[in-house]
Amino acid sequence: MLSIALSLIAGLVVGIGYGLCGIRSPAPPAIALLGLLGMLAGEHGVLLARRHFGSQLHEAPRVDAPAQLSDDRTPKTPGG
Repeated sequence: MLSIALSLIAGLVVGIGYGLCGIRSPAPPAIALLGLLGMLAGEHGVLLARRHFGSQLHEAPRVDAPAQLSDDRTPKTPGG
């Protein structure tokens, strides 16, 4: 959380400096920044889903008893 606050403060200081000097920021347009925000949200969403559903998504259901075979083990022939 501290790194986020420091990053925001540093960005504000640089932005104020650019504004005072009349320099246009080299940052991408706002629409590109929204795309980056969407990418980050999607990435974190997948991580949260894997953390929450991960054990259910990747593991096969546990079978405690072996499968029972039927008493009729003779192969069936067509028409017979």
